[in-house]
Amino acid sequence: MTLSAAAAVRHHYDVGNDFYRLWLDPGLTYSCALPAGPDDGLAAAQARKVAHHLDAVGPCRHLLDVGCGWGGVLDAALERGTRTAVGLTLAEEQAAHVRATARPGVEVRVENWTDHEPDAPYDGIVSVGALEHFARPEDDDERRVGRYRDFLTRCRDWLVPGGVLSLQTIAYGSMDRSEASAFIQQDIFPAADLPSLVDLARAADGLMEVRTLRDDRPHYAWTCERWLANLRAHRDEAVALVGEEVTARYERYLLQSALGFRMGRIGLLRMVLAPRQRAWGALR
Repeated sequence: MTLSAAAAVRHHYDVGNDFYRLWLDPGLTYSCALPAGPDDGLAAAQARKVAHHLDAVGPCRHLLDVGCGWGGVLDAALERGTRTAVGLTLAEEQAAHVRATARPGVEVRVENWTDHEPDAPYDGIVSVGALEHFARPEDDDERRVGRYRDFLTRCRDWLVPGGVLSLQTIAYGSMDRSEASAFIQQDIFPAADLPSLVDLARAADGLMEVRTLRDDRPHYAWTCERWLANLRAHRDEAVALVGEEVTARYERYLLQSALGFRMGRIGLLRMVLAPRQRAWGALR
């Protein structure tokens, strides 16, 4: 039976917040960090990643985080003076954590971006690690690109003039889609598929201009290696929480992912995109 998008996300993220606390940084940031060097600390590297995305969108009165996780970007935005920060997630465990810990001005919604209707335009949008869940393995090229273009179209329409989208996603590198790991697609992230750079270029063509683009795959290898080391250091606690089978599955996933990034089979794209002007008249 094919899982819905919400069920697929919950399969992974609702394993339990206490399990993730064993191996993520204290802020529960579950996406590629931005290390300053090989000896950097995980918490500092994650804070630097959050700052990278908030720097990209600039000062915001109203911010949207699509795929907000446990709310690290939302809280950091409020610290910078953002008045309201809205986070979207499909994981109930994540939403419960945000509601319990977030400062006033943060709102989390258990809601798909396809159903989102903003109360007001956003000055900036951040999406870190969510795009990997937008397409499905059975999608053909046109349907997959169409999903990404739908997302970018909505972001364009949700932004105030001058607003930008800061996007981070895993993407296929030297590996062809047909070579994707069945273990990752079935046991770790079911009903999910990665974009390629070509997919994103096609989705943005004529709609959003790419202001900056970088492939930071070594950063994700570094991040996965530190997560794996943390999980192994707390293995007995992990087994007590989720069992031997789940713990071993995550160890395999983190090791396989680290190797994939090291080898260049998968990449980590960080992009800043801005809506294209719809007409010359808008420039006058």
